[in-house]
Order: sequence, then C-alpha cells, then structure tokens
Amino acid sequence: MKVIICGAGQVGWQIARHLSGELNDVTVVDSNPDLVRRATETLDVQGIAGFASYPDVLERAGARDADMIIAATYSDEVNMVTCQMAHSVFSIQRKIARLRAKSYLEAIHSDLYRRDHLPIDVVISPEREVAAAAMRRLSAPAAFDTEMFMDGKVQLLGIRIGEDCPIVNTPLRQLTDLFSTLSAIVVGVRREGTLFAPEPDDQLFIADECYVFTKVEDVERTMEVFGKKQKKQDRVVIVGGGNVGLEVAKTLEERKSRIRAKVIERDRRCAERAAEALERTIVLNGDGLDSALLSEAGIDRADAMLAVTDDDRTNMLAAVRAKADGCPLAIALINDPSMVALMGPLGIDAYINPRATTVSSILRHIRHGRVRQVYSIGDAEAEVIEAEVLSTSPMAGQKLRDIDFPEGVLVGAVRKGDEVLRPTGSLRIEEKDVVAIFAMSDDVPEVERLMQVSIDFF
Repeated sequence: MKVIICGAGQVGWQIARHLSGELNDVTVVDSNPDLVRRATETLDVQGIAGFASYPDVLERAGARDADMIIAATYSDEVNMVTCQMAHSVFSIQRKIARLRAKSYLEAIHSDLYRRDHLPIDVVISPEREVAAAAMRRLSAPAAFDTEMFMDGKVQLLGIRIGEDCPIVNTPLRQLTDLFSTLSAIVVGVRREGTLFAPEPDDQLFIADECYVFTKVEDVERTMEVFGKKQKKQDRVVIVGGGNVGLEVAKTLEERKSRIRAKVIERDRRCAERAAEALERTIVLNGDGLDSALLSEAGIDRADAMLAVTDDDRTNMLAAVRAKADGCPLAIALINDPSMVALMGPLGIDAYINPRATTVSSILRHIRHGRVRQVYSIGDAEAEVIEAEVLSTSPMAGQKLRDIDFPEGVLVGAVRKGDEVLRPTGSLRIEEKDVVAIFAMSDDVPEVERLMQVSIDFF
C-alpha cells in the first residue's frame, strides 16, 4: 500500500515507523527539511520537503497513485486543505486528518466532513483521545496503563509489581491453578527496560511491569491478585482547564456515580470558559503548583489528581506536589518520552502519552478491514491487535496450541459471539471469532498473515 504522511513530528514519525516496518510504500512530507531528513535517515521512507497542502508538493510525493493520506501537521487548516486536495485533485480514496480545534469537532458541524463538503474519512481529535485515556486511568487507578477491548468487555492493565505482590517468583503457568476462576492472562513483561512476551515458566519479579488481559468484571480481583488495591474515585482535582481538562471534567459530570471535581487553570480567560461550560465542577483560577491553591482545592482529601496542562514539567511538578500533600493517586500528561524515566524516582503513579494515544487511534483506523482495534505499547515496542478471524485465516478451525505463533506473540482474549473466553491451548478458533493478540513490533506482519487481515485491510 502506498501512503503519504503529512507532518514529520512525533505522531507522523511514529506512524511512518509502523507502516514502513510493515513493508508499505511510505512518503513523509513536512515543511521542515530537518524533520524530513530525520525520517529518511532513520526509517525506510521517502521524504519531500514542502507544504503538504500544495498540489505540486503532493504531486512530487506520489499522490497520483497513493492509496491513503494521513494529514497530521501542526495546523488543523493545513490538514483540512490537504485532504481536500488529495480528494479533488488526486482522487486518493482514504483520507485521515488530525484536528485539534474544538470548533471543528462540534456535533453540529459533523456534516462538514462529507465527500461533497470537506472529504475527510476519519477525523482524529488528540484532545478527545487523551481525555478518554485519562478516564481509563481513573477507572483502574492502580494500573500505570490501561485500554479497553472487545466492546468494553475486556481490559488491558499495565501493573507494576511491588514488594507486596503475592505472586512474585511464581511461574505464570501456576496462576491458572491458583486462581482457576480468574480470567487474567499476562501477555507482556518489561524488565529492566526490555519488553518481552513471557513463556509459561517465566516468573514475575519485583519492579517488573506486566501487561495483563482480564474481563472487566474481574479487574478488581485481578488487581488484588497482583497486590494492588482499587479505591473508588469520589474526589478528583484536575490541574489544567484547557481542552483536555475540560473534556475530562465534562465526562466526570456525565457519570451516573457522583464525582466531585475541581479544576485549577492558570489562564483567566481559559478558566472563565471552563466555568461557563461546566455545571457542577468548581473552577479555580491560579497556578496548579501553588500549595495554598492546591489546599483550597482539597488536594489532601482528593482521591486522585490529573495534571493535564500543555507543559510536561508543570504536570510532573504538580503531580509531585499533590503526592507530597497527601493525594494517593497522581497522573501526569507527558509528551516527551524521555521524561517517563523520571516517573518512578518522582513517585508519580501513572502517565498519559498523548502521542502514543493518537498513534494508536490512527492505526486503528488505518487497519480498517477486520481489524477492530490497535493499541501501541511503549515506544512502538509492541501492539495489541483486536481482529475478527476470517475463513481464509490459517488460524480458523485450529486449536490455539496448534497455531504456529512467533515467540513474541500471545493471545490475551477470545470472543465467541457475546461470550469472552480465557484462551487455553485446547480452545478452537473458528471463523468470526474475535481475538485480542499481543505482538512485539517485529512480529506484527506475521500476526497479519495468520489473521489473513491483509485481504481486506485497505
């Protein structure tokens, strides 16, 4: 497949990395020659320096025979015009645009993106995606990472193993015997910075970070088995009242269970806008690093604090201060991956990576055939792919134990009809079953072959 990616920033670069690694013909376009050079020197892609919305630049990028264009520049307007050019001038079939401005995303304007208006097939909103990720963090406060699969029936949990974990030094195969009614499956382990798919005889050690699949109804019990206690989030303090913070506060207001939320926003105009948009949430105008203001917001009585400003350092310092003032759970929005290593030493419980969230969302829409969802783990180290099994798949009709999976691949859950099953060696995979598979990045092409998803991928 031939893909043009407009924008060579972190999101564009990561998408190019994924697609080029899967042997697609990828061309990256950016007005910054240095970003284009970085992409072409580090990835197997072609590069064009120029403005993505210019027809002659798209022509040089090979738009005449491109199958897809992904507009992920820093400008909403450039992304929109790029999709228009791709449709009107070059007849590119699939167009994806990243749009940030809230006005472009209002429901009353949803009709705008029809083919006879602005022909954008998929609109990705980073702010909405990040807000959704923040809500998932609150749903599993003791996990450092989490994502939903199979229409909300299955949850992936990132759990850091502590000294109080009762299953430390226990071979993973024994978990089934010890907890026979538990649906939890460990599909990935990060040890000393290296992520791998564990073998049945592998053990978990203190300081390991593991990725676990479990049914939603088993989340609380799974966390207990791994030595984590879940506490209901009744009081939440949000530092940052911009698009992300406002979206989170609105979602909390819409929940059936009453949650008391307070928002701290430094910019007065932004704070006033948030106060007007929210009904039951208290908005405080001031610095989220101010101890007196945090005390006024009741940080010592809060169950959780979300720091979601547009500055990584502010978010991390606000999280550290919240923890020092007695808040049991602090979650920070972090754009710079190099900052993640400071999380443990600073005592920050969890983080949200907006770039990884946006990349996962774009990948989900790129792999649109029978692939229902894609979630990128870490620095593109692995993916979790949820897909429907086709009749042509080598997996169809076989028991899991007989399927030749690569070493870096594990099945986390299987859905037959409305029933979610724990994957066992004797479970037979049939056509139309839905499987959730953890795969190291190098093994993703083999997973696609096993699923036969490439037939109607694109």
